[in-house]
Amino acid sequence: MAINRVIIEGNLTRDVEMRATASGLAVAGFTVAVNEKRKNAEGEYVDAPVFVKCSLFGTRAEKLSKYLLKGTKVTIDGKLRYSQWTKDDEKRHELSVIVDQLEFSGGKREQTGDAPAPELDLYDEDIPF
Repeated sequence: MAINRVIIEGNLTRDVEMRATASGLAVAGFTVAVNEKRKNAEGEYVDAPVFVKCSLFGTRAEKLSKYLLKGTKVTIDGKLRYSQWTKDDEKRHELSVIVDQLEFSGGKREQTGDAPAPELDLYDEDIPF
């Protein structure tokens, strides 16, 4: 038996980017910065950010996209996906997270006129693999 599960908590580094697959399935792409404590050369603990690319598919991507804004704190439960491709005759690869569950885990955002984060329990079986 193999287990492919990852849970991260951090802040979005920028607003979500929406796109669609060839079949028209909505995809929300975003990056989460997760602070990891590390010792520096002086032996002091400092935050070392780890940037994790995430993808959310289907109805949830469409409904949650307006709330996935830069600085928003989220908790992600998902699975790792390894991708590789060639661009400009150079092999490239990346490790990213396919989101199964997303929770807004921060306090209230500063009042900017944005709608409050929804309390939705959406589950979408339309992930394309």
